[in-house]
Amino acid sequence: MLTSKVNRIVIYISGLIIISLILFAVLRDTSKLITLSEANKILSDKSVQKVIVSEDYVYLQIGNELFKIASSQVTPSMFVNYKVEISNESNVLVYILFIILFLCLGSFIFRFWQKQEGISLHMSGMKKSTPIQTPGISLESLESTKSDVSFDDIGGISDVKIELEEIIDFMKNPTRYKKFGARMPRGVLLVGPPGVGKTMIAKAVANAANVPFYYQSGASFVQIYVGMGAKRVHELFLVAKKNAPSIIFIDEIDAVGKKRGGERNDEREGTLNQLLTEMDGFEGSSGVIVVAATNKIEVLDEALLRAGRFDRRIFVELPTKGERESILNKYLTKVPNKVDVKIVANMTVGFNGAALAALVNESALLSLRQNSLHVTIEHFYEVKDKVMFGKKKLQMLNNQQKTFRITYQAAKVALATHFDIPFEKLMLSNEKLTPAINEPFIKRELESRVQMLLAGTVACDIKYGEHSSSVVIDLSEAKELVEMMCQEYGMGSSLLPAKDESILMLEKLYQECKILLLSIHTTLESIESILLERESISKTDVRKLLDEVL
Repeated sequence: MLTSKVNRIVIYISGLIIISLILFAVLRDTSKLITLSEANKILSDKSVQKVIVSEDYVYLQIGNELFKIASSQVTPSMFVNYKVEISNESNVLVYILFIILFLCLGSFIFRFWQKQEGISLHMSGMKKSTPIQTPGISLESLESTKSDVSFDDIGGISDVKIELEEIIDFMKNPTRYKKFGARMPRGVLLVGPPGVGKTMIAKAVANAANVPFYYQSGASFVQIYVGMGAKRVHELFLVAKKNAPSIIFIDEIDAVGKKRGGERNDEREGTLNQLLTEMDGFEGSSGVIVVAATNKIEVLDEALLRAGRFDRRIFVELPTKGERESILNKYLTKVPNKVDVKIVANMTVGFNGAALAALVNESALLSLRQNSLHVTIEHFYEVKDKVMFGKKKLQMLNNQQKTFRITYQAAKVALATHFDIPFEKLMLSNEKLTPAINEPFIKRELESRVQMLLAGTVACDIKYGEHSSSVVIDLSEAKELVEMMCQEYGMGSSLLPAKDESILMLEKLYQECKILLLSIHTTLESIESILLERESISKTDVRKLLDEVL
């Protein structure tokens, strides 16, 4: 759509330039300027056929040649033997030029206005005189974008890239597939948690295939006016097919593609029905491929997922350690740094691509604020919690609260290191060491995490006989994990949870944590001393202290 609009504008401008050049060629003065002596010689030879006088020059015509001399250099007596003509041709031609240019410009403006009126009437479905129009997508807003994102700009998606290379090859060489009798899937569904780069992957496909890319959010199809959502879907597919081969990308498709049922409104169901109809309405050989993204595949209507619609699903997971290294290397190429990427990758378990980008950016900003020449690992340590949990106002602790906090964090970091739970450094102000991630843990790993979450509470109970209200976050997560272990994972005393199974498991892990902490009480004291002095401690330092007693 954008290309055709630009082409029309170029044609109009080119036409005006050509007309101007033609008129210039016709109107330009081609006569040869001569001196007074040359003019007298020509007049004395009596070969002059016509004398034309204008405001600035006197023209002497001899056959097909035309000579001119400035009017200020001649006298009327020189032309007594000739019939003299007064010229006003230049003024007439100038007027003609302006009239032609004005008509061309007026024609261009009229055609543009007529086109805009046609679009407005088409979208509103009203008469031209009706002042109120129903909201909707205008064809002008359905212009394709030229993607400048390549697969080289995205780290850690090698498996996904392999899945999509076939789609890219089809967009480039559709004839090869047609001759073989094969067709590409009409729809590709990218499934994964937020921030893993689903939109960037779709843009990279469009860039690699070098085809128009039409982006729409699922929420943009949801309208309060009945029928408008369906109309938006129809217009989108209409434009994409007109400019095929092309890619339609629908982000967050679950906003419009949720399962149909009694609680659904007519507008939403109508929009979904239109989307299903459009995906059935073009063949795989049409050159249009629909790519959609969601992080809630379980809520999508079954009709969307059947063969012939979104019949290829690609799961984009959180990056692994190696993939995080690849992503970080790409983001750090433009940032002066002295950082071991492997260390940063180790400390960012559970980070998605967007979070890694934010981490690098925040580290760079902190480095600038501190007037550092390079980004260092210390900058990453300082901003990690800000990226992971958001910036929070630091609490002002009195001496007693700080003492409780140091004991709490010392026990927590000791067990996190003992059970090798991923983290690199703990700050005194940290509330969480690492975010919860959805991975298939075994029972022992989950129990270790619960004990780490309980460690601060247990240590304060041992040392002070009480604990503070700041345990709420860790204690809530510990309870949730134990509940899932018993109720969902079948990790209790039997596959079917017994009564009060969660309470018994939590009490058991509490006692095991207490025994472990009592066995390393001297190490805990050393960790507390470091936290009191530095207000932070690294996993490496804790490991050295634990190795001395375990």
